[in-house]
Amino acid sequence: MESFLYQATIYLAAAVIAVPLAARLGLGSVLGYLAAGLIIGPVLGLVGAETADLQHVAEFGVVMMLFLIGLELEPRALWDMRDKLLGLGGLQVGVSTLAIMVIAMVAGQPWSVALAVGLTLSLSSTAIVLQTLSEKGLMQTNGGRATFSVLLTQDIAVIPILAFLPLLASAPVAHFAGDGSINRAHQSGAGHEASLSLVEGLPGWAVTLVTIGAVAFVVLAGIYLTRPLFRFIHASRLREMYTALALMIVVGISFLMTLVGLSPALGAFLAGVVLANSEFRHEMESDLEPFKGLLLGLFFITVGAGIDVGFFLADPLDLIGLALLVILFKGVILYIVGRAFKLKGRDRWLFTLGLAQAGEFGFVLLAFSTQQNVIPAHLSQKLLMIIALTMMITPLLFILYDLLSRNMREHAPTHAPDTIDEQGPVIIAGIGRFGQIVNRLVTASGFKTIVLDHDMETIQLMRRFGVKGFLGDPTRPELLKAAGLAKAQVLVAALDDDNQVTKLVAYARRQRPDLHIIARARDRNHVYELYRAGADDIVREMFDSSVRAGRYVLENVGLSEYEAAQAAQTFYQHDRKAVRDLAEVWDPNIPTAENTAYVERSQALQKDLETALMELSEELAERRSA
Repeated sequence: MESFLYQATIYLAAAVIAVPLAARLGLGSVLGYLAAGLIIGPVLGLVGAETADLQHVAEFGVVMMLFLIGLELEPRALWDMRDKLLGLGGLQVGVSTLAIMVIAMVAGQPWSVALAVGLTLSLSSTAIVLQTLSEKGLMQTNGGRATFSVLLTQDIAVIPILAFLPLLASAPVAHFAGDGSINRAHQSGAGHEASLSLVEGLPGWAVTLVTIGAVAFVVLAGIYLTRPLFRFIHASRLREMYTALALMIVVGISFLMTLVGLSPALGAFLAGVVLANSEFRHEMESDLEPFKGLLLGLFFITVGAGIDVGFFLADPLDLIGLALLVILFKGVILYIVGRAFKLKGRDRWLFTLGLAQAGEFGFVLLAFSTQQNVIPAHLSQKLLMIIALTMMITPLLFILYDLLSRNMREHAPTHAPDTIDEQGPVIIAGIGRFGQIVNRLVTASGFKTIVLDHDMETIQLMRRFGVKGFLGDPTRPELLKAAGLAKAQVLVAALDDDNQVTKLVAYARRQRPDLHIIARARDRNHVYELYRAGADDIVREMFDSSVRAGRYVLENVGLSEYEAAQAAQTFYQHDRKAVRDLAEVWDPNIPTAENTAYVERSQALQKDLETALMELSEELAERRSA
């Protein structure tokens, strides 16, 4: 027990210290976990042989991750991805395998060994990439969906690869588990031990029937059994039973998939897709999310702790060079494949840099290949180090993507700007959710508006509802001139991009000092920028709705409707004045918390607000008593 508590303390302390530090430095949590494992393992020697055993448990985090991803995908959405799964994913795996195989043969390896190496290194890291995509909010981008499609294809491809590798063996072997799970038990010779299996010893047609039956059982159970189970658990009114049921579903399906020789990760993903339309989806997500996060973090720590520093230091330049060579060759292939499938701009770079590494399934294939006498032991150790290095480099590739993305403007399909043949007293630049409401109110009140937007789909959608808009970049001087900026009374800057709004306000103010400019702001800092650029009225996206919510709160804690409305109005007026005052002392080059003048002015204004609301409360109390 003492040993367990000691090791648990070491692992948790390493994560708690390294991960927040890495996140603050902008490196991402994955690199923090890897660095924590490297420090407590090879560097300080605080952990040892138990790392491999922990990794067996921690790898279950990948299974949970794919289950949760499946919950976000409806079956129809998965069917819509079929072209990417078969085309994009299949092409990436095939071309990467052949390219790496050729390189290995040039380096002097036999074709069988070279092919096994190509299959191993063609797979990317599902755990690192999906975790990073989720953290950065990139899963729903075109590049993120393409990346996920390839990762899913790779996870499926592990199954036939494991079945194919024994055919490349240089010597006969006595056992083949056929297990596509993330499992390194065979590293210690456990592959020769008796294992549970529903298909062992069966003829091919029977194996197929049993496998299909297992998959059908998962689908049917997800449709017909989960709802009664969750209703039964709900009747007990025990919160922990929801968590137990969610864990039972994932663990049970994973075990069933293992019994028929399929990947537990694939089975969990299938179950998640089946349950995507369930009313209990969000319940399962909230129950499993903490387990997934902890297990994935532990997995990354064990990867870092398992690195053989002595082997690395014996020839570091050679290993780093080979790792970079793998990333380079896979990156070139991914870039070409992405271009062939018409990924553009930052989506193509996300696809390229996100998948350029080797992955955790490589550890599985290497261990199995070594056991089957396909890859020599000394080469396997070298490849293990290369895979680990590429995984550790991956967070840096995402940082490179962030830098490229920040300096890259997405090139939308080129459409010639409309010829503006109308002018009006109100120009609305941007007809998204914000601009639409402004436009509806103004036009319904009988005033003419000129609507500008650079998004063709948005303009076409508005035209279907009878709203005439003009296509073009609202920040371009010639477009504003054609829209009647010289004679307009009001300009509404309602663009989604903060920088574009500020640019538009600054230009319009230079051209028309007398023009009334109303601008949409993202947050307080953007408000200060817009005041300096020359905006007259600034509307923060969430401010008015938040004030209204606060008014409802006051109405339900004892104030009357009138009293709550008066308090909200007082707060609104005070905040408008406070923001203008704070804009005078705000400095974009100084962190807000370190700007002494800003902090002091903010504290003084807060006291003024409390005084104003107190006086209002006393006034309202006097009216009630009178």
